Amino acid sequence: QVQLVESGGGLVQAGGSLRLACVASGSIFSFNYVGWYRRATGNQRDLVATITKSGTTNYADAVKGRFTISRDNAKNTVYLQMDSLKPEDTGVYYCKAERIFPPLTYWGQGTQVTVSL
Repeated sequence: QVQLVESGGGLVQAGGSLRLACVASGSIFSFNYVGWYRRATGNQRDLVATITKSGTTNYADAVKGRFTISRDNAKNTVYLQMDSLKPEDTGVYYCKAERIFPPLTYWGQGTQVTVSL
């Protein structure tokens, strides 16, 4: 069992920056994908960014050029650097770790990000 703990959320003005961190209780290197997802309203969690075992990154169009995902395998941590924040970035940000085989998915508890005008 792996636990994911997110931190770094908060209230920031538009144009500001935040850095989220996702710390895993076990080795994140064992997962094929680790990513960040946002829940703005309702229960749907939308992809924000992912990073693979080899370091390949993928971003939602809305955050390209503003957000950067990175990983530190030695610290079992994945980061999300968020710059030039906009009010529409507001939501609860969740960390997700996924293994393809055998299939296994873990979610963190989420961290709130609020961007004000």
